[in-house]
Amino acid sequence: MKGNVTMRDIAERLGVSSVTISKALNDKEGVSEELKEKIKVVAEEMGYRFNTHAKSMKEGLSYNLGIVIHERFTGTTTSFYLQFYQLLSRVLESYHYSGILHILSHEDEAQIVLPRIYTEKKVDGLIFLGQIQKRYVEEIQKIDIPAVFLDFYTDQNEIDSILTDNFYGMYEVTNYLIRNGHGKIAFVGDVHATSSIQDRFLGYYKSLLEHRINLKNEYVIKDRDERGFYIDIEFPEDMPTAFVCNNDEVAYNLINELQKRGINVPEDCSVVGFDNSIFATLTEPPLTTVSVDIEEMSKVSVKFIMEKIKNPNKKYGRTFIKGNIIYRDSVKNIEKK
Repeated sequence: MKGNVTMRDIAERLGVSSVTISKALNDKEGVSEELKEKIKVVAEEMGYRFNTHAKSMKEGLSYNLGIVIHERFTGTTTSFYLQFYQLLSRVLESYHYSGILHILSHEDEAQIVLPRIYTEKKVDGLIFLGQIQKRYVEEIQKIDIPAVFLDFYTDQNEIDSILTDNFYGMYEVTNYLIRNGHGKIAFVGDVHATSSIQDRFLGYYKSLLEHRINLKNEYVIKDRDERGFYIDIEFPEDMPTAFVCNNDEVAYNLINELQKRGINVPEDCSVVGFDNSIFATLTEPPLTTVSVDIEEMSKVSVKFIMEKIKNPNKKYGRTFIKGNIIYRDSVKNIEKK
């Protein structure tokens, strides 16, 4: 439908009152969730534009949400969190909100400088995407708007965090390698870098423990420096038959380095990753990995922040979203026949 679509137009299309349309589009009580969803779908199909300016003037809200990503996660090749941002923005649109991206610099993190979009009161809440240091998190807890943390957590239970099930996902993919005959399995990742990498390491380690496989210190291989920048991978003298990488980009770099050394994947060595990012399909061969359900994580994150905007006392704690193994061609079965 062209032109300015009104609530009355939507009401006539659905055969309900304009009051019902208003309640649904403003997420008010008195309308079932099923009807709300139907009204929102029809409103979008008809091209209805929500007047957030008038609503913000009335309610004192900006109808903007800040999405904060540390600059270490926004390199030229690292697009995983930018995919998250795109999905978050799409989900926010269904709530008539806009997402404002803020890149947190190393300097601002170190000096505990809060995002300008917060200090200038341009947003109603903040979603922090990716790991930030504990002192900065403690400062965020003092702010007067709601915040949730996506893809990381700390030891502070009162923080609301939405995470993929890093532990179980890596536990399962390590079990898969062991079922394929691998016993000399290395983990590639700095276990002190992020809570996600720590949990992925612990999932890997639990799998080794359950199968009575000793963990060798030289099989825990660092992939980055203290600032989060990738470094050259140092291979152990006793080469593993398989590598478990903390993410797909690391697996991509690892496979390229192995190939330079004349080591073929999976003929000579198997490799698995985590995330199911673009790097999983860029590797040769395509990478077996754990898929992170970033769409569901985005939906849950936005739902939580919206509830917290309505009720600042709302608490969720840690929420885990399950991932799944994507089987490709980077693993060889070496079990003795």
